[in-house]
Amino acid sequence: MRRIYWTAILFTGVWSAGCGAGAPDASAEADVGAELLPPEVTPEMRAMTGAVPFESRPDEPRLRNLRKLTHGGENAEAYFSADGSRLIFQATWPGINNCDQMFTMDVEGGDLRMVSTGIGRTTCGFYFPDGRILYSSTHESSPECPPPPDYSRGYVWPLHDYDIYVANPDGSGLRNLTNRPGYDAEATISPDGSKIVFTSLRDGDLDIYVMDADGSNVRRLTHELGYDGGAFFSPDGSKIVYRAYHPTDSAEIEDYKALLADGLIRPGKLHIYVMDADGSNKRQITTTAGAHFAPYWHPSGRKIIFSSNMSDPSGREFDLYLVDIETGELERVTTSPDFDGFPMFSPDGTKLVFASNRGQSRPGETNVFIADWVENP
Repeated sequence: MRRIYWTAILFTGVWSAGCGAGAPDASAEADVGAELLPPEVTPEMRAMTGAVPFESRPDEPRLRNLRKLTHGGENAEAYFSADGSRLIFQATWPGINNCDQMFTMDVEGGDLRMVSTGIGRTTCGFYFPDGRILYSSTHESSPECPPPPDYSRGYVWPLHDYDIYVANPDGSGLRNLTNRPGYDAEATISPDGSKIVFTSLRDGDLDIYVMDADGSNVRRLTHELGYDGGAFFSPDGSKIVYRAYHPTDSAEIEDYKALLADGLIRPGKLHIYVMDADGSNKRQITTTAGAHFAPYWHPSGRKIIFSSNMSDPSGREFDLYLVDIETGELERVTTSPDFDGFPMFSPDGTKLVFASNRGQSRPGETNVFIADWVENP
């Protein structure tokens, strides 16, 4: 559920996303079957990726050597492998694949590989430190692409029947880790590969859970009424950053519960939170008006980069911001009058990958961009 569309622009994950402890236990949920392999990549797919220089903005001094890696359609949530050499991302390319599927490519947009099944809808890809991949998919609940939500109720996110899967780097050996009805998605991995943090509706509300890398030992970390999700472990594994919407007044609570009963959520007032990896010491980091989502840790572990429309809370311009979690000092990173979201630093902190509407050829087109990160501009 990180993939979100704010009318014409992509605002996912929200749905707003690497491990090394050994492979999942061979006795665990293996009923998906290794014979369910990804389709071959077609020439038309290959033509959708490849690094092309993109004009940098002088008012974005943190970003240098900006390159556009995808070329049309809806591409988002590109996240680095543990060695920084590859990206996993989800894409819908009209006329090629018409429902989000999971792909990997190198950091120059080459060596494209499809790593999901080609059926259902996928979201929330991430790398284990050993190169294996993690993503969520609806393909076991239905091979069809889920229908869009009913926007007559305003802008809402659909809660599709996702399960969380682990697979080999090429998409083979697919294994269902959650194997239950309802929403299980937004999964990412602790730096040591031992834990997976994810969002689930299993207890009747959208909360954050953690489980062992083989899908066992599930524990709930959040209990507040409302949505908690899009979680990432800090570089040292001691903390978790996430986004949350906790309705407070009676009208908001009633609206939230009514939508949730219909498998929907309204993402109006998201904020960034940090907690310890065991769920303790929760604290809200952002306080400005607007929607704040897609947080990711700066390699220092002291700062967080995230996307927000705080410059115009009623508008659609989302930019990237950097915030110090101790002092609250805020820095605007991007200024393009378009959507910028889903940022992730490379493991060595030298690059930033993000999704953006900048340079779009048609409304709603979102592409993956990569830039050299300037630590001291």
